[in-house]
Amino acid sequence: MKILIDMAIQFWYLWTLILFFGILQIFMPKIKGFFGEKSVAFFLSMLDKDKYKILNNVMLEINGKTTQIDHVVVSNYGIFVIETKNYKGWILGNEYEDYWTQVIYKRKEKLYNPIKQNYGHVQALREHLKDFPSINMHSIIVFTTKADLKVKTNTDVIYTINLPKTIKKYSILENVSDTVKNEICSKLLSLNVDSKENRKKHIDAIHENKASIKNKIDSDICPKCGSSLVLRNGKYGQFRGCSAYPKCRYILK
Repeated sequence: MKILIDMAIQFWYLWTLILFFGILQIFMPKIKGFFGEKSVAFFLSMLDKDKYKILNNVMLEINGKTTQIDHVVVSNYGIFVIETKNYKGWILGNEYEDYWTQVIYKRKEKLYNPIKQNYGHVQALREHLKDFPSINMHSIIVFTTKADLKVKTNTDVIYTINLPKTIKKYSILENVSDTVKNEICSKLLSLNVDSKENRKKHIDAIHENKASIKNKIDSDICPKCGSSLVLRNGKYGQFRGCSAYPKCRYILK
């Protein structure tokens, strides 16, 4: 026992390093997300502050549920709703797929289509901004340069470094007055329920939703419409899809 204690004392720095990297591994997703959003905030700061008002981490409540928006830019040219993603490797997908694919070497992971995710954010904003029905809203999905984007979309799916240029391409027509722009900003700030407690509730709700989807799939139930999942034949072989096709086009990948 004394030998073990002496070794532990002698190599204390090794145990410290092991503990440090263990903790780092646990919090790495949050750290990556933090720096991803900070890099986007940096590029947004390059915009003309007289024309563009930037709101970060906007959390809105809709029918008892919360939706968290990474960045909202309210401008004289419309509203830009920005979803940030800090992934690396190949990112493959298109406009309408429910899930995209991340490829790192031979390992593949699924991620929920960020265009559909951001569509929900846009709809939440429209719901709260009914007093401004004519305001154009532009959805932008931003990846850091660690990703290699191989997607086919009409929606802007870009790298962080291209964010200012992408926003400015919509600055042809100035159709929002400064008064309206400031009113929208004030309203969103008053509706923002972002807090540590609400962020935790929001994340818990996301995990519960993922678990619910998995349980439905395991029970051969379509998570999109509630119909049965059946084995079907396609161009590239058999696959599981919704029995309500073509009304529901859910496909299990």
